[in-house]
Amino acid sequence: MAKRPPRADIRLLILALVAVAAAAFALAEIGLKSAPTPDTGIASAEGEAAIGGPFSLIDQDGKTRTDADFRGSLMLIYFGYTDCPDVCPLALSTMSAAVDSLGDKGKSVVPIFITVDPERDTVEKLKQYAARFNPRFVALTGESAAIEAAAKAYHVYFAKHPEEGGSYSMDHSSVIYLMGRDGQYLAHFGAEASAQDMAQGIAKFL
Repeated sequence: MAKRPPRADIRLLILALVAVAAAAFALAEIGLKSAPTPDTGIASAEGEAAIGGPFSLIDQDGKTRTDADFRGSLMLIYFGYTDCPDVCPLALSTMSAAVDSLGDKGKSVVPIFITVDPERDTVEKLKQYAARFNPRFVALTGESAAIEAAAKAYHVYFAKHPEEGGSYSMDHSSVIYLMGRDGQYLAHFGAEASAQDMAQGIAKFL
């Protein structure tokens, strides 16, 4: 005849099952009511990532460009800087390959590079840099306050990192944002995304 488990063991088992059920319920509630923002993983209260907003910057031809100039097109946006040794060139190369792989449909996608180092990234320097990746790139710079405002709107972190000899590099987020024809956030891609993954993600909105 099988022995009955001690009452203490039964009580512990019941408490454990209740704890698991409560945790599952809490996770389900979070998943239903909110969505994580790409830079922090913090959930937004309304279930939408509050990313993007108006900007007024200067392109590689010295022309003032605002977010309104790109209405009707999808914007593929990356924040970085031209002296970035690895992450930025990889991101821009991936963006270029993804847009090109979409063929004629990709013509409605504008790849945009916004510098977080306006002190060194002049209009002339941006023009040469953007041309290395794709002639369709729009490269933007501007006053420090304008760059900071744009970065804040897109939840992009950046900061100077002093180096020996008085020079510096820039620490910054590495996220590529896809914005809709109305300027609203659609999706984002991490640094590990391949050109194929990015193209497939963009294609959903074309």
